[in-house]
Amino acid sequence: MSEIITVGLDLAKNVFQVHGADGAGQVVLRKKLRRDQVLAFFGRMPPCVIAMEACGGAHFRGREIGKLGHEVRLIPPACVKPFVKRQKNDAADAEAICEAALRPTMRFVAVKSEETQGAAMVFRVRELLIRQRTQANNALRGHLTEFGQIVPQEQLLRFLLRKGRLHMLQNSDGEGFTTRNQAVRRTA
Repeated sequence: MSEIITVGLDLAKNVFQVHGADGAGQVVLRKKLRRDQVLAFFGRMPPCVIAMEACGGAHFRGREIGKLGHEVRLIPPACVKPFVKRQKNDAADAEAICEAALRPTMRFVAVKSEETQGAAMVFRVRELLIRQRTQANNALRGHLTEFGQIVPQEQLLRFLLRKGRLHMLQNSDGEGFTTRNQAVRRTA
């Protein structure tokens, strides 16, 4: 049996597909692994190139497999797609990843550190919260317009505080309005 030089690893939720090739590009290994078997499997292999599609879980897997002494290469999914020879399934994807990794002109993505991933996550959550705040403000401005209160953009909270109408958002029990008529009585 030839020495495995490059391995294509197709990541999935539970079952990962492994495709190994030697220096000549000949198939040496095809195997299915469950999630809990992946690190043990690669821990027994001699150091080689492990290629994966760059996706959400690839950076974590890349760091863990890299700790075992392997060279990890992440490939953008758009660069792998042209190498899929037959129907789309996990085994075909693993073979395409392996073949793409063997190309000398292939572009690779660097494996992100935990710190980099954490900073990116904080940024994305912040962006989400800003979008949700804007969405809620616009909805409230729209509802106030239904009662003849035109509120300029970016001035909703100031408008409610200045008019002394912040109490409009709650009824006497501290709960939100239950009917439109209650809201109209409060503003009158």
